[in-house]
Amino acid sequence: MPPHSPWMKLRFRAAMDALYGLCVIVSGAALVLISAVIPWSVFTRYVLNSAASWPEPMAILLTIVLTFFGAAACYRAGAHMSVSVVVRALSRPLQRVIEPLAELLVALVSLFMVIWGARLVETTWYQSIAEFPALSVGLTYLPIPIGGAITLVFVAERLLIGPPRRATEAHSRTAAPD
Repeated sequence: MPPHSPWMKLRFRAAMDALYGLCVIVSGAALVLISAVIPWSVFTRYVLNSAASWPEPMAILLTIVLTFFGAAACYRAGAHMSVSVVVRALSRPLQRVIEPLAELLVALVSLFMVIWGARLVETTWYQSIAEFPALSVGLTYLPIPIGGAITLVFVAERLLIGPPRRATEAHSRTAAPD
């Protein structure tokens, strides 16, 4: 049920802003950690002449976090990659018809990530990573369904109350004239 009152819309938008901020912080922290782990790997390998075994798998795990939380944040901000040449060539009325369909396609991909990502987490939950024996492989795949669920919530936001202001401004700069 869409939020009807302006107060409900404001509360929903504020919650989405907070979720977006969390995604930016999580993905930003992952990027910073990757930027620290990789040089440490190079340092231990070439300076200390004794390569550490954990930096590469750690960088891979952090890349999973960066990818799925960052993708959700980019989607909400309207900064995600998209092929919009055909859509921009359409008239504005046709664009208004196509845009909800595009949102529904994003929702389908997000739902796929939630369902199959959760199955992947469940299937690999009791496996461990050699370099981090206390860490479940399933836990490392958890950003996939979580990122999909967050993106799904952001799709709902766009469909129910429209895109956030920043995303609207970014889109209007690239949209075709009426």
